[in-house]
Amino acid sequence: MSLTPTYTPLLRKTKTQTKTIKTWPEGALSQLQDCFSSTVWDLFSSHNLQEYTDTVLSYIRNCVDNVTVNKRVRVFPNQKPWMNSEVQSLLKSRNTAFKSGDRAAYRAARADLSRGIRKAKAAYRRRIEDHFADNDPRKMWQGINHITNYRSNNQATARTDASLAEDLNRFFARFETTRPSAVTPLPPAPSTGTLTLREHQVRCALRSVNPRKAAGPDGIHGKVLRACADELTGVFTKIFNLSLSLNTVPPCLKTSTIIPIAKKTAVDSPNDYRPVALTPVVMKCFERLVCQHIRASLPPTLDPHQFAYRTNRSTEDAITIALHTALSHLEHRGSYVRMLFLDFSSAFNHIIPEILVQKLSRLGLSTPICLWIKDFLTNRPQSVRLGPHLSSTITLSTGSPQGCVLSPLLFTLYTSDCSPTHLSNTIIKFADDTTVVGLISRGDESDYRDEVNRLTEWCSVNNLQLNTTKTKELILDFRKGRADPAPLYIHGSCVERVHSMRFLGVQISDDLSWTANTTAVVKKAQQHLHFLRVLRRNNLEERLLVTFYRATIESILTYSITTWYAGCSAADRKVLQRVINTAQKITGCSLPSLEVIANSRYLSRAGNIIKDHSHPSNQLFELLPSGRRYRSHKTRTNRFRDSFFPRAITIVNKHKNN
Repeated sequence: MSLTPTYTPLLRKTKTQTKTIKTWPEGALSQLQDCFSSTVWDLFSSHNLQEYTDTVLSYIRNCVDNVTVNKRVRVFPNQKPWMNSEVQSLLKSRNTAFKSGDRAAYRAARADLSRGIRKAKAAYRRRIEDHFADNDPRKMWQGINHITNYRSNNQATARTDASLAEDLNRFFARFETTRPSAVTPLPPAPSTGTLTLREHQVRCALRSVNPRKAAGPDGIHGKVLRACADELTGVFTKIFNLSLSLNTVPPCLKTSTIIPIAKKTAVDSPNDYRPVALTPVVMKCFERLVCQHIRASLPPTLDPHQFAYRTNRSTEDAITIALHTALSHLEHRGSYVRMLFLDFSSAFNHIIPEILVQKLSRLGLSTPICLWIKDFLTNRPQSVRLGPHLSSTITLSTGSPQGCVLSPLLFTLYTSDCSPTHLSNTIIKFADDTTVVGLISRGDESDYRDEVNRLTEWCSVNNLQLNTTKTKELILDFRKGRADPAPLYIHGSCVERVHSMRFLGVQISDDLSWTANTTAVVKKAQQHLHFLRVLRRNNLEERLLVTFYRATIESILTYSITTWYAGCSAADRKVLQRVINTAQKITGCSLPSLEVIANSRYLSRAGNIIKDHSHPSNQLFELLPSGRRYRSHKTRTNRFRDSFFPRAITIVNKHKNN
C-alpha cells in the first residue's frame, strides 16, 4: 500500500509559464519617432470620431509591430535572479561529469560550479547596490524582493478556463440597472463653452505616462506614447478636441478589459475577485486632462469632510477630525458618542450616470462637460481576461470602471451631497469609507437615529447598497453606571456593535486606548524585520539597510502617528521602541526614536493645516492677539489633552518660543 501526501509543494503546484514578450531592438524607438514625424496625419482625418480614432490607433500599432520583435520565453518557478548563462554552462558541465563516472572530473566541475555561483551572486549583489546608487526604485525593489525571497501571498488557486472568464464577466456586470425615470434631462443652461485642449497640455500628459504601463485593449503601450510624445501630440490633440466638441467618447477608447485580482489565496466564489479595469493608456491621458479641468472648476470648500483624492488631505486628517469631534464632545459630563462605520457594496459600480450629471450640473460644471462624462460612462464595452482566455463583450451603462483616472473624482462628486442634517452629527468620508459620528447628550439619540435613517434613504435614491453585515458600530461611553444603549437597525438588520474597529488603517478601541493598535503595528513591523536580516546576511552596505528600514518598517511604525502616539501608554511605547532597537542592531547604526519622529510630524502637519485656509481643521488653530502663539484648547481629561490638535498647538507654541 502506498500513501500519497495531500500537500503539494509550491514548486510542483506552480507550472512553468510560456509567455510572448515584445522586445525592442536597439534603435527601434528612433525608427518609430522618424516614422511618426514623417507621417501626414491629416490623411486620417474624418468627421466620424470612431473611424478617425480607430484608424490612428491601428496605424500606430502597425508601426510598432514593424520595429519590434515578439519572443516566446519560458518562466520557471524556481528561477534564481543571479542565474546567468555562465552558471548554466557550468551546471551542464557538472552534470556531464557526473554521468561519465570520472570522480576527478566531477570534483573539478563541482568546484568550478561553486566558484561560478559565488561569482554570479556577488555580481548580482553589486548590481542591486548600483540600483540604490542610481535612485531607481523599481529595480531596487525588484532586487530586494529577489534577495529576500519575498513573494506576494495573493496567488489564486482557482481554475483559469474560458467558462470562468464568462462567469466572471456576467458577475461583474450584475450591477447593470434600468435608468431611473425620475431623472430629468439636463436643462439648456448657459455654459462656459466647450473645453478646448492645447497641444502643450497633451504633450505634457503623454510625456508623463509611465513607460511600464500595461497596454489596454487598444494594444498601445505607455512606452510608445512617452517616447513619441512630440510626434503624436498633434493628432491626439485633434482627436481629444473633436471628442469634447461632440460630447462623445469613441467606443475604442472607453473599452475596458477586466483583470480579476484575487482578494485572498484560496478563491471560492466570484466575489473573491476584485475587478480592475485595463483601459487604453491614451484614454488615461485624456481623462487626466479632463480631471484637471473639473478640479479647477470646483470650489475648494466643496464637501470639506471628504478627504480622499484632494491636495493636503489624507487618512490622517480624517482620523484626527473624527477623534477630535468625539473627544471634544466627551469633555461634557453625561455625554457619549456613537460611531457608525458604513460599508458600501462595490460603490464605484453603482453610480448612475444620469444622477451624476445632474449633480455635476448643480455644482456648476458646464453642460458640454456633463454630457461628455455621461457618454463616457454609458455604453461601455467590457470583457474579462483570465490568463489566456478572453470572454465575450458586454455593454454596460452603470458604474464607473475601477482603474480609470476619472472614477475616484466622479465618485466623490456623486456623494458630495451626502451631508449631515443635524448639527450633532458629522459624516467623515474617505472615498467610499463613510463614518457617521453621532454626539449624544442626556441620552437623547433621536437626531443620531434620524440621521442614519436619512442616510439610508439617500443611499437608496442614489443606487448605493449598504452592506449591513460589514457595517459596524463603536460606542465611546465613559459615564458611570451607564446603561446598555438600544441597538441600531438598518433595513431590518441589527448593526453589530464592536469593541475595536480598524478605521482607515488605525485600530480604534471603545476605551480609546491604543494597545490594540500597537499590537497590530508591532506584529506587522516584526514580520518585516526578517527581510532586513536577510539583506544583512547578503552583506548589503549600511546605507542600503537603513533605506530599506525606513521604507518598510519605519513607515509601518509611524503610520498616522500623530493620531495615537501621545495617547499611548508607557508600556506601548516600550514595545514600539523595542522594534527600533532590534533594527538598530541589525543595521549597525543609530535610528531616530518614535518620539523624535512624532514631534517632527506634529510640526509639519500643523504647519500644512495652518497654511491651507480651506482645510476643515484650519479654524482650530487660532492665533492669540499677540500674533506669536496659538490659543490652547481647554481640556478636562488626559485623553483629550493627548489628542492631535491640543498636542500639536502645544508643540508649535514651544517651537515658536525656541
